[in-house]
Amino acid sequence: MNFGKVAVLMGGPAAEREVSLNSGKAVTRALKNQGIDTTAVDVNTLHDLVEVAKHYDRAFIALHGRWGEDGVVQAILDDLKLPYTGSGVAASAIAMDKLRTKLLWLGAGLNTPKFIWVSEQAPLDMEGFSIPFPVIVKPSREGSSIGMRKVENISQLEEAVVYAQKYDSDVLVEQWITGREYTGAVLNGDALPLIELKTSHDFYDFDAKYCSNDTQYLCPCGLDSEFESELKSLVLQAFSVIGAVGWGRVDFMLDDQNTPWLIELNTVPGMTDHSLVPMAAQAAGYSFEQLVVDVLLSTKEA
Repeated sequence: MNFGKVAVLMGGPAAEREVSLNSGKAVTRALKNQGIDTTAVDVNTLHDLVEVAKHYDRAFIALHGRWGEDGVVQAILDDLKLPYTGSGVAASAIAMDKLRTKLLWLGAGLNTPKFIWVSEQAPLDMEGFSIPFPVIVKPSREGSSIGMRKVENISQLEEAVVYAQKYDSDVLVEQWITGREYTGAVLNGDALPLIELKTSHDFYDFDAKYCSNDTQYLCPCGLDSEFESELKSLVLQAFSVIGAVGWGRVDFMLDDQNTPWLIELNTVPGMTDHSLVPMAAQAAGYSFEQLVVDVLLSTKEA
């Protein structure tokens, strides 16, 4: 496929800006290594995107978090009729919203941890709180585990909710699942090998993702091949229910009874040296260069 001039959109104004810059630089290098006319572009405003549409033929979205991953940039690019990688407006917006993602999964009969929604319309009810401790508190629309805290008892709960509300007015107080943590990458309709994540932290938080050197990534993940195939089918179903296309990553837990619990969906996963989709792709026989070209092949035509 003749891609023409490709703009790798990175940076942006969100809390995940630095991670996005690292992803964008890695993608740009890989595409250039494949002989594709590629430029990294730090985009922060509507004007930046208008300029991209004037000078480029398609966009590789490497923007993480709000604005770039939540459907806003996708809507602008649709209006500008510039093809781009990954999911469209609706799926991007839903996947960025953990609350709405869980509601859709529940509606489809898929298993996800119990939760309480806290918002301006539904304040935290300390007296009526019924989820057993520990729980995890998270902003509904934030990425890279930003604003998340594990809460061990009722005395810690209110402080954790206030902390999460610094990042989003909508907050989830979610059942804590004790077990093993996994992620399943999706690439053009196929589920890549699963990865088990092992960390010394309470959960796979920002430091474990981007800073820690003792986080373990097991791929092959060690599961029975038949069971892994079942879980990969679940990953594809969870991806499809949200309406996601192209590429992405579904995170889930296995409890002590090997019951899977869907946690969240990422429509623009990280592409840094600590990132999970490249690891899964490598286990499936893809080089990093092949991976980014295959993602670009999924470019949504405007």
